[in-house]
Amino acid sequence: MTAPPSTRSSAVRRWRLVRAHPDAVPHSVRRFMRRARQRRIRATRPWAILAVVVVLAGLAGWVTYGTSLVGVREVRVTGVDILTAGQVRQTADIRDGTPLARVDLAAVRERVSRLAPVEQVTVRRDWPHTIVVEVTERTPVAVVPREKKFLLVDRTGVGFHTVASRPRGLATMVVDTPADLPAAARVLDALTPRLRAELVSITVDGPARIRLKLTGGREVIWGDATQSDRKAKVATALLARDGETYDVSAPDVVTIR
Repeated sequence: MTAPPSTRSSAVRRWRLVRAHPDAVPHSVRRFMRRARQRRIRATRPWAILAVVVVLAGLAGWVTYGTSLVGVREVRVTGVDILTAGQVRQTADIRDGTPLARVDLAAVRERVSRLAPVEQVTVRRDWPHTIVVEVTERTPVAVVPREKKFLLVDRTGVGFHTVASRPRGLATMVVDTPADLPAAARVLDALTPRLRAELVSITVDGPARIRLKLTGGREVIWGDATQSDRKAKVATALLARDGETYDVSAPDVVTIR
């Protein structure tokens, strides 16, 4: 037999959520829930920190490599005397605003080192906006006369700069081609102080035809540039003897004329 509708509706229970008073929850349950919440926080904290670090690193990378906020605003050149700072900057070819971190220092160094007067060059970043180019120029030890001008030559035999007047205190080299300069430089570097004091010029007529012209019209036949240290000592000793030509091309068998 089916109950009347009024009876069925009165039999349905009515449920509703009621917030329990904190004192109604046992202390042990509250402690358990608090520890569980702390464990969840500790478990997620490293990931949150990692996410922040990744975001900050990406932002820093974008600012450093992708914008001109830390871009080049100055190319500072030091150590130049023969060259001008403008010549070095032009050769370095660094555009204003280029992100400092993206400047290829090795490429800049290679370009600047091609300038003949440059012996060494160092390129570095000076954050946040400057590239520093530190140049060491070649030091002249001799000159080569050329059509009323003078080519400066360093100790390795590199001709690197032409001047209108002869600098004082430099030896004179007379060569047929620039390829003869390294041999003349090796001989000059080996000379004793006395030979340097009496030297008028070093003449290279060929790889094995090097001659020294000394004061008083004397001449030293040097031969090639090998054994130059020994030849220099022998030639210095021979200067104590009268003669006009001293042949030390074979330093173990010398002749005086």
